[in-house]
Amino acid sequence: MATIKGEIHMAVVLSGIGGFLPPRVVTNDDLSATLDTNDEWIRTRTGISERRVVSDGLSTGTLAVEAGARALRSAGVSGVDTVVVATTSPDRLCPAVAPEVASRLGMGPVAAFDLTSACSGFLYGLAASAGLIASGTAESVLFIGSEAFTTLVNQRDRGTAPIFGDGAGAVVLRRGEDDEPGALGPFDLGSDGSLADLLAIPAGGSRQRSADASLGHDSVPTEDWYLRMEGRPLYTQAVERMTQSAQAVLKRTAWSVADVDWFVGHQANVRIVRAVAEELEVPMERVAVNIDRVGNTLSASVPLLLNDIAASGDLKPGDRVLLSAFGAGLSWGSTALVWPDIRAEHVN
Repeated sequence: MATIKGEIHMAVVLSGIGGFLPPRVVTNDDLSATLDTNDEWIRTRTGISERRVVSDGLSTGTLAVEAGARALRSAGVSGVDTVVVATTSPDRLCPAVAPEVASRLGMGPVAAFDLTSACSGFLYGLAASAGLIASGTAESVLFIGSEAFTTLVNQRDRGTAPIFGDGAGAVVLRRGEDDEPGALGPFDLGSDGSLADLLAIPAGGSRQRSADASLGHDSVPTEDWYLRMEGRPLYTQAVERMTQSAQAVLKRTAWSVADVDWFVGHQANVRIVRAVAEELEVPMERVAVNIDRVGNTLSASVPLLLNDIAASGDLKPGDRVLLSAFGAGLSWGSTALVWPDIRAEHVN
């Protein structure tokens, strides 16, 4: 297991935010038409009522472009030095989607790359993007978490199909001052690769391709091309790791739980979010939730939730926000910031 506990010595400020969801809505009742499940079963176990799903050629890249454009409008800028996309469901295995996203946004020949860390991708990508600015490599970064992950989920598996949704959330980061609202606080990042098989897609990567080279792709069991998940141990790991990581950030910011106006946790399962909040002793009225209408959107989850509560007016300038996420890898991360005075567009 590896852990990174880092602080940014040069201030990096969140100056814009945006989100985008594909138009197709899939309700629990829609799923129950083809799965052995029902609305009550899904809602009581996950907190999800509906989710958005890509269709008609929409992809991770498409969603990223739309969310990125909104974040740029929010920040009042037309371009940045670097574009980073966190995704576990890229348009193609090769090349990365970020350069195409940058091109479609009219950025020109800027630096652009992808980052893969599943559901903790937003926290890892936020730290990596902030590091580019803190090191002087970039003055500003458009960082996007974008996922069309439902394309990698077996829609006949009632254990995974109801959980995931598609979407994208984006932020603009820039160099700033330490005491400026939006300045990112310390990061806590960690991983435990010994438990990687708890949440994985077995086929498609070099391990499977090398092992099955003489047999061909047709010999690979169909289910191996889709997500496999061990729900019970993942629940325990998620609650423990997110709690410990969030506590580490609180300690280094010198915030008490009473100082936290909003806990924004990755929307994997409403029971996980509530359990972490209880462990942290954050009152439920200060716990942000939107999983009921979007599902688990992996790396897009945290920025979409931030955008939602900012657009609604619930998240106000000056509010102290604690962020935490957990995902495949296993990996996890947390950070904190004081919310800046920025505009957020509603995501329908």
